[in-house]
Formats: sequence, C-alpha cells, structure tokens
Amino acid sequence: MKHSIFLSFLFLLSASAFAQTDPLTQVHGAQNQSLGNIRVFGSTAWSYFNNPGVLAKLETDQIVVGYDHRFGLNELNTYDLAASLRSNFGTFGFGVTRFGGKLFNQQSLGIAFANQLGIVSFGGKIEWFQTQIEGFGSGNSLIFSLGGIAELDPKLSLGATIGNLTRGKLGKNSDQRLPTGISLGLAYNPIDQLQFFAEVEKDIQISAVYKFGLDYQLKEWIALRTGINSNPAKIFFGLGLKHERFGIDFGYGQNNPLGSTSHLSLSYSWD
Repeated sequence: MKHSIFLSFLFLLSASAFAQTDPLTQVHGAQNQSLGNIRVFGSTAWSYFNNPGVLAKLETDQIVVGYDHRFGLNELNTYDLAASLRSNFGTFGFGVTRFGGKLFNQQSLGIAFANQLGIVSFGGKIEWFQTQIEGFGSGNSLIFSLGGIAELDPKLSLGATIGNLTRGKLGKNSDQRLPTGISLGLAYNPIDQLQFFAEVEKDIQISAVYKFGLDYQLKEWIALRTGINSNPAKIFFGLGLKHERFGIDFGYGQNNPLGSTSHLSLSYSWD
C-alpha cells in the first residue's frame, strides 16, 4: 500500500515542485522557508545549506536542528543539523541532512568555509551526497557549491549562490545529473524592524522561480514572517521566538494542488 501511495504521488507531483524537496535543492531552516523559501540571505547557521557565503557575517557560533513535513507524507520528511564556528581565518560550517523514507531517500554530509573581504562575504561548500532507491541500490557524488553577498550600504544587500557547480551525477554508474541551481537576491531594510527580500532562482532544467519575503521584528524576542513563490504558486507564514541564546522558528506553506508543509527549527548560540 505504501509503495502504491508513494509512486502515485511521484507521478502526480510536478517536476518543479519535487525538485524543491530533496536536500540538494530545497531551502533549509524554518526562518528562510517562512520568508518564501528565500535562499540567498539569512542570519543563522542554516546558511551552511542555503548560501555558504553568509556564514562569515554571523556574529556568534551556532548549532541548529530542523524538521520538515511536506504534503502529509512521511516519505517526504527532512531532518537537518548544521553548525557554524568562527575562527581567526574565517567561519567554518558543518551540516548533515536526510530526506525521504524507506523506498527513496537522499542524504548529505559536508563542510563549508566563508570569509569577509571588504563589503563582500564569500564562501564555498563541499559535500558528499547519496541517493538510495529500494530495489535499485545507491549512488554517491561529491557536490561543490559557492555563494556570497555584498553589503552595498546598511540598508541594501545583493547576493548570489550556485549549487552543484560541478554538475555531479547521481552516481558513478549513472548518466543522470543532480540539479544545478543559481539564485540571485536583494535584501532591503527600510527600518531596523523591517526587511524585504526578493529572489529569482533558476534550475538549468526547469523554469525560474520568483520569491518575495517580508520579516517584521515585532519585539526584540518575536518576529513575524510571510512570503510567496511562483512555479508552483505557494504562500508562506512563519513565527520566530528568541530568548537569550535559544531560538525557535516555525514556518507553514500552502500549495493548493498539493497541500501544506510545516517546518520547525531550533537553535542555540554562543560567543
């Protein structure tokens, strides 16, 4: 029964939607997801997954864990863990993630490094990526990604990231290449409590995705978030709570044909 449900879901699910669920292409962390799945910008260790160049701008060391539940199917769950550690040379990032269930799953493990050069924060990431399909075996690949942001002034930043720069394959015996995506983004802070985000993301095999997000710092300890996506059309909402070194973020997304997604993240920071 589970085989039938899962295979039917894969058949009905559009390529553009499924391409945003695996660990390599999905956005990680409830904060980024509730802002419309923005990838280029962030202020937490989740940047290890989304844009390694942002790691150099983090002001504290941090460890984060997260859980994503998509469209009511356990076979599409994602579990994440990431950390950022500052040093005299720059900032290191570490991460591990797992997506899927027994029939089909993908996992990755990697390390990132970022540094600040003037107004530009730039970084790279290398990760081991594995895909397993029951009855077909597994494939492994090394993936290299780059990213960075430039702070043009205190209110305006531009950024970009490219994932799977080397166009790695599912495995050495496979001709199928893993997704390669490029994201370009802009962040604008008209006032300290308010941030606007706009991004365009293009996978070389599917149409561009346009993303818009809004983050409002209601109080020092609480943030309200919302965002939208195109291709497929989605709307997102989220809430962030922070107390001293601890933080919790929740995100909710709605896609009318497919259903809802929920995201939960926990963080702990130290100097």
